[in-house]
Amino acid sequence: MPFEIVRLQPEAVEIFYHATEREALKTFYNFTVIWDERSYAFAALEGERTVGAATLRVAASLGHLDRVVVDPQHRRNGVGRALLEQAADVANYYNCHKMTALVPHLGEAQQFLEACGYRVEAVLPQHTFKIDMAVMRKFLL
Repeated sequence: MPFEIVRLQPEAVEIFYHATEREALKTFYNFTVIWDERSYAFAALEGERTVGAATLRVAASLGHLDRVVVDPQHRRNGVGRALLEQAADVANYYNCHKMTALVPHLGEAQQFLEACGYRVEAVLPQHTFKIDMAVMRKFLL
């Protein structure tokens, strides 16, 4: 039977992924995987105003920082570090052995993460917007 390739919104294929992902992961990793992925969001508030936010994804004993953003007027005041610490607390709760983040190589975000105890795990040449990206990691356990 011929098939057709169509473009869809990501949520339109979630039913298919949900039905097939366990077998796909078992094949990919060559062992049975129970994959439970969750996202957690954190905000730093000054009164009712958000001055920083972070998003953490937890899956397969790994924590990944999707985003950490601090209002420019509130940088260098501990907001970002506090958000990272809160994310690490959640990651530790779920027995993550490390947290990772992808940032521009040798940029300010890398310097910040290094000051917070992260180290370069790999550099991906011309990865995002043709910029070298550093995969940063911090072991938790």
